[in-house]
Amino acid sequence: MVKRFLKTQLFCVVFCFQIASPEVFAQNDSISKDSKLWIIKPGDVIPPVTLALAGLITQGKISRHFHDDVRSNYPNFHSKADEFLPYAPGVISLGLASAGVKGKHKLGDQVILALLSNIIAQGVTQSLKRVIKYPRPDQSDYHSFPSGHTTTAFANATILHEEYGQRSVLYSIGGYGTATAVGGVRILNNKHWLADVLMGAGVGIGATKALYISYPWLQKTVRRMKH
Repeated sequence: MVKRFLKTQLFCVVFCFQIASPEVFAQNDSISKDSKLWIIKPGDVIPPVTLALAGLITQGKISRHFHDDVRSNYPNFHSKADEFLPYAPGVISLGLASAGVKGKHKLGDQVILALLSNIIAQGVTQSLKRVIKYPRPDQSDYHSFPSGHTTTAFANATILHEEYGQRSVLYSIGGYGTATAVGGVRILNNKHWLADVLMGAGVGIGATKALYISYPWLQKTVRRMKH
């Protein structure tokens, strides 16, 4: 069961990269700037919706059975890696921009996108936690669903992918691979169910994709207000 999970997680990383890759849905350079506002590609919708639905489907019996299997194989596992790894992809993206490596946006815009995407993603996740009130596996509280750490990890992984994924596939694989590891560690640490992690991933990717889609419109609106 655990080996099957690891294979599934690896598939999800590759799937998220391939379906969201700019090369798959290349845009015509001759399109006017105004017409590029609010462009929504299949790769912006399919990964977060698929992960969110998977979270809903696996909620309850499936997650509990999977969790029992994981805990029986790794009963003494404990790691604090999930406390800093969620931020790693975002830090790398901002670090590259600071070093002069050209991404989709300049450093200032990347900082704004990073702040807003994390605020929006956590706003959605924390609201769901308080409405749903699902118990954690360790029974420490009732804020299990979705996983906030996983939400942050996938939001930052999507930032790295959006900014530098078109430069090298390694940025996307590294970012989403790190985010997947965070979800795995949260389960192994007995803090979250499988469903929590899947929904958190969906929220993190979805919130960041939505912000990147709307950002050109936001920039244009701000410029109009200044004038």
